[in-house]
Amino acid sequence: MQVRSASTITVSLLPFLWIAALPAQQPDPSAVIRDLEAANVSLHNNLVEYTNTEHYAVYRGNDQAHPSAEMTVRVTYRKGAGKKYTILSQSGSAIILKYGLHPLLENEKAINDPARVAESWFTSANYEMQLKPGVTRVIDGRTCLAVAISPRHKAPNLVEGTLWVDAHDHTLVEVDGVASKKPSVFAGTTKMTRHYVKMTGYAMATHAHAESSSFFFGRTAVTIDYSDYQFQFRRPQ
Repeated sequence: MQVRSASTITVSLLPFLWIAALPAQQPDPSAVIRDLEAANVSLHNNLVEYTNTEHYAVYRGNDQAHPSAEMTVRVTYRKGAGKKYTILSQSGSAIILKYGLHPLLENEKAINDPARVAESWFTSANYEMQLKPGVTRVIDGRTCLAVAISPRHKAPNLVEGTLWVDAHDHTLVEVDGVASKKPSVFAGTTKMTRHYVKMTGYAMATHAHAESSSFFFGRTAVTIDYSDYQFQFRRPQ
């Protein structure tokens, strides 16, 4: 039996130790942003129709267990027509329903108007976007990269914050930030988070949380849960 010295073994391992010490391959920032933009365009071009169910809940003050108002709606999106909301049920404060949730649905319809919908996309036309070097986070078992976003103009539906995208396919996983413009003079800064899951190849929202505080209304939080997606895509040519 041949006996190898410790020094010989150490020398033979050096190439492997050197490889292990190399930094992980850094993602191409332009590729990450390019893939984000391409996903928006592809979804818009190929999605003919979808339906889903959305449940809205409004919480006031420090009570996050008992909503002050709730609403469940069925959403129908059609290419070229935008979104239609059908209220399935609603309960709680009539004031919050009338002056909070109903206007919220109208705002969502306006944002998704075919003539305006592209103004809300995460693209370089609407945002300055920059990959944060070395910043990662694991979300639902997916390693994600951080992309800093800053709107090119102020609007309540545009977010100042961070996009978290899947490190492997650059699919959007989460957005965290604040609305770049207050929705009204009575509302405070709105902080928001929206979570996405990959469905039929595209990132679709599954949960959102928005929170604001003001002198007049105090602390208000709104959660939205998205479920029961049904899709219809354009047939391949």
